[in-house]
Amino acid sequence: MAVWDDVVGQDRVTEQLAAAARDADALVTAEQAGQRPPLGERPEPPSADRSGASQMTHAWLFTGPPGSGRSTAARAFAAALQCVSPDRALGGAPGCGFCDGCHTALIGTHADVEIVRTDLLSIGVKETRDLVRRSSLSPSGGRWQVIVLEDADRLTEGAGNVLLKAVEEPAPRTVWLLCAPSVEDVLPTIRSRCRLLSLRTPPVDAVADILVRRDGIEPAAADRAARATQGHIGRARRLATDERARARRTAVLKLPLRVDDIGGCLKAAQELIDAAGEDAKQVAEEVDTKETEELRAALGAAAGTGGRLPRGTAGAMKELQDKQKRRSTRTQRDSLDLALVDLTGFYRDVLALQVGASVPLANDEVRDSVQRIATASTPERTLRRIEAVIACREALDRNVAPLLAVEAMTVALRAG
Repeated sequence: MAVWDDVVGQDRVTEQLAAAARDADALVTAEQAGQRPPLGERPEPPSADRSGASQMTHAWLFTGPPGSGRSTAARAFAAALQCVSPDRALGGAPGCGFCDGCHTALIGTHADVEIVRTDLLSIGVKETRDLVRRSSLSPSGGRWQVIVLEDADRLTEGAGNVLLKAVEEPAPRTVWLLCAPSVEDVLPTIRSRCRLLSLRTPPVDAVADILVRRDGIEPAAADRAARATQGHIGRARRLATDERARARRTAVLKLPLRVDDIGGCLKAAQELIDAAGEDAKQVAEEVDTKETEELRAALGAAAGTGGRLPRGTAGAMKELQDKQKRRSTRTQRDSLDLALVDLTGFYRDVLALQVGASVPLANDEVRDSVQRIATASTPERTLRRIEAVIACREALDRNVAPLLAVEAMTVALRAG
């Protein structure tokens, strides 16, 4: 299958990327054959537009709502840039999905593709400087040096300024692929030097199809997960394959029925925070222990968790513990945010019933609860409740104490 097969519901974007990959392939092939003329005298590439401009450029910005597949599209493009299929010499398009270049780029082991994601709240100056140094290297495989930054919106201001120089004056065969929810999440000076690709939320049917085709999920379960997440590919996959995720979502959808009094509001808020904390703890148990043991072994500590560290290595262990703490904070916030998204979807269904909209319910499995809330309130109250959930998400982004933010939301849900 071609590398574009996993880019769901983004036909216009894949056409642009495929054209750019063809131009990139033509330029590298000509250079390797010793036929590449000086920069100002290059012939028109095979897929140049009507102005004669190449579809390839050194920096790209992928934007779109969560779940639209920004990082998937960036990875597919990175794989197409590294494609070494012999079919290219016969007119085949790069991005076959089977050759060594495509395969290693897609799974993250290609020597010339650096995929950067963060489990932390931000990406700092130190990490960005390491990336800039990496970007200045020539590709070891003879094609492109590709840097995929999946969380460009998490760059600190200082890190963004460090990245700006590299994007402004890139190495000859380096390509930057930045991903962010919107252009406003990236520094204006950076986004002005990138070619923008805007992805949309994929259709529910397309998400269900890829869950069946790629993950082997039963069609009915795939359809339920795709509809419940409203086209969010990653969440749909998790919901269809993880029993704990389904249990947490079921608990969240019961919250609107539990805010009849102040006591119920406070209890529901505490349970929501506890569930997010438990989720973060489960992730930590899977990752932190392995990281700690690997670092202890690298530092020469005695075998077992009780072994003493060599003198002078306590700082490295403290740095790892601080990193794990920050990651736990982000995991808890992400889990809480997912719960709030599900809650927004519930009230969206309530509003759809109240105004008689002819749209399918995202939460059809709890239609009785949705109908009960819809009958007992008005569209105006439902809109205020949706605004309360959005206000809670914004408060969490501003680092308001999670429990206070969620308690304020549940009280607002009761008041309507």
